[in-house]
Amino acid sequence: MVNTMQRRRKRIHGFTLIELLIVLAIVALLMTIAMPEYFHSINTSKEKVLAQNLHITRIAIDQFYGDTGRYPDSLQELVDKRYLRTLPFDPVADSANTWQIVAPEEQFPGNVYDLKSGAEGTDADGKPYGAM
Repeated sequence: MVNTMQRRRKRIHGFTLIELLIVLAIVALLMTIAMPEYFHSINTSKEKVLAQNLHITRIAIDQFYGDTGRYPDSLQELVDKRYLRTLPFDPVADSANTWQIVAPEEQFPGNVYDLKSGAEGTDADGKPYGAM
């Protein structure tokens, strides 16, 4: 009788293999539902940061032109003259050096009229990143 009671107590203190497998299966199912949404939100965030960085840099280029009457020769000149704190970062390309620089028309001095992302691919709306 004492032996039987001790066996029951030992069984109560742990989980069976089937219970653990069921819990793991439920967790795996929840992860397969949540992970695509998580990765989509990361990509959406990168696109928003890219759009904001482009907007701020374009404002700085316009302010530079308004102050000096010419466009900057490089993005680094915007940093050197304190129109920007640092070179803008492209979160989609994961670099600050992949920008595609658009030169102004020949009648305007300078080299940086606009910039576009150098990242490959398209955003959530199907537009190429370089067209932002």
